[in-house]
Amino acid sequence: MAGQEFDDLVETFGFLDDWEDRYRHVIDMGKAMPSLAENERVPATKVEGCASQVWLVPEIEGTGEAAVLRFRGESDALIVKGLIAVLQALYSGRTVAEARAIDAEAELGRLGLQDHLSAQRSNGLRAMVGRLREIAARA
Repeated sequence: MAGQEFDDLVETFGFLDDWEDRYRHVIDMGKAMPSLAENERVPATKVEGCASQVWLVPEIEGTGEAAVLRFRGESDALIVKGLIAVLQALYSGRTVAEARAIDAEAELGRLGLQDHLSAQRSNGLRAMVGRLREIAARA
């Protein structure tokens, strides 16, 4: 159910030799993301359940089931900012109907993330996925 951008990420992970290289790649993805404006880092955009500070700012284009979900995000932790970039590859540019149908656990499993993230990071990733599902459900 993943789009081309996420499939490309899975392919890139396949070329990287070990988890440390993949970890660095995720961090580099986060570093490449633009920062949110200070007025976007507010309680309404903050994701609860993350050990780090995380904000997700949704941008819905259109209406109904065909509305397209895009979002921007930021974190005070580099690896978490990279995980936001991974989620952008998975969710951004999809219709809200497609976003609701994504099996994030299975798709992220293709990257092997669960085997290498701490329990706190895994909980935070689940919280971010939960927020994105909530955003798609409300759109």
